[in-house]
Amino acid sequence: MNVRSRSLPAILLLAVLLVSPSTLLAQSQSEPATSNRPATLGAQLLRVLTLEDYNTRVVLAGTLLLGISAGLVGSFMLLRRRSLVGDVVSHAALPGVAVAFISMEVAAPGSGKSLPALLVGAAISGLLGVFATLAIRSMTRIKEDTALALVLSTFFGAGIALFSMIQSMATGNAAGLQQFIYGSTASMIAADVKLIAWASAGAIVLCAFLFKEFGLLCFDEDYARAQGWPVVFLDLVLMGMVVGVTVIGLRSVGLLLVVAMLITPAAAARFWTDHLGRMALVSAAIGGGSACLGVLVSDLFPHMAAGAVIVLAGSAFFLLSLLFGTRRGLLQRLFIQWRLERRVALHDLLRSFFEFAEPRLSSDLGEDAMTPGSAPRGELAQITITFVELLAIRSWSPAQLRHALNQAEREHLLFPLPTGGYRLTDTGAAAALRVARNHRLWELYLIHYADIAPSHVDRDADEIEHVLEPELIDELEALMRTERPVAERPTAVPRSPHPIEETRV
Repeated sequence: MNVRSRSLPAILLLAVLLVSPSTLLAQSQSEPATSNRPATLGAQLLRVLTLEDYNTRVVLAGTLLLGISAGLVGSFMLLRRRSLVGDVVSHAALPGVAVAFISMEVAAPGSGKSLPALLVGAAISGLLGVFATLAIRSMTRIKEDTALALVLSTFFGAGIALFSMIQSMATGNAAGLQQFIYGSTASMIAADVKLIAWASAGAIVLCAFLFKEFGLLCFDEDYARAQGWPVVFLDLVLMGMVVGVTVIGLRSVGLLLVVAMLITPAAAARFWTDHLGRMALVSAAIGGGSACLGVLVSDLFPHMAAGAVIVLAGSAFFLLSLLFGTRRGLLQRLFIQWRLERRVALHDLLRSFFEFAEPRLSSDLGEDAMTPGSAPRGELAQITITFVELLAIRSWSPAQLRHALNQAEREHLLFPLPTGGYRLTDTGAAAALRVARNHRLWELYLIHYADIAPSHVDRDADEIEHVLEPELIDELEALMRTERPVAERPTAVPRSPHPIEETRV
């Protein structure tokens, strides 16, 4: 994957400026904080799409930048193969929230619901979870996945125990800390959203300016270390951004779902491109789009939790990418497989023409056999073969043979005769000679240099030759010419190293 992208920092900074929290959080003097919902679904849809409600703009401002930053940071985490770190951070943050609430309530009763203080506690606890995972992995023989599971379960269990203690406090029932577990996007106020939005904007700016360094860290850590880059520091910065995005996402989608905002957009973007810059932009766009769609759908249907809808929207984008992605999408892979099977069938058909005609050629298959106007090429184009004779050469069904013949006819490689049978065109004869030559070269190479038995070489060469580029075929031919004795050097179409009849089924 290419890691160069000169325009990425400028594009991301422009996105931050265009989606500034102050733009969406602006409320006119005459606009009430809440409005009566229209009765009809069409009127409600118009209200949602025009962002008429101030509360909708408040929530959209925070979740939009959160989705963009989560998609951007998640793309580096996916390539770094540390996708589950976000899950560990989210679960490890729970005891930090509880400890922060208890500490503030002890110091000043009634102050425990301060969002900045709760987020600071969550961040500290999340960092401790990350450091605990790294310590277990480096100081013991326990694998990373086991260390992640141990830290996740331990911290989450401690958080649940502390939450049980909070419920017994006088202000525990009114604390509303369960929102950090399940998320409560719709209840966010402007002050909460501004904090989340500016933290997300900071993560976006940091990713933009350290984009090249993070790309090098993800793809070749050893090379980066050899070149003198501060690998440990960069890794800590990346982990810090994961902790930051995870912690600020707790208030929106909750600790159970925040990891989906980190991983799902990046996994979806991977189906569209192999270029790191474009992948980061696509991931950020999917993350932001999922956040916007989730907020708007939740506003249209108030009984649907916005956090869950945001994650479901991201999953929908992932499924669309899985199906229609231009690089690794399922439909594209099926199309490539179908096209390869058609090419293989066409090559097999042309080689069958040649193998049928080879004993009947009176001209020698010398170096000029493939040039236009050569005698072997002209003779090959004059030989007629019937459907039954073709069917007996290879192990294909009548339907498969008809498809191959129709394809070859559409590509003007052969034509049917009025009296029955088929003949190659001049272009088809040249293609048949080329296909047979490539197959024979591979057979010779496998016999002489890969120690493949002649009785098995036909099948092995048949599996390889269709996926090779012409340049590699030329290199193999040159290798055969230089390393074999002059008397054994192949002609334009070498003789088969095994009796052809033995391979026919």
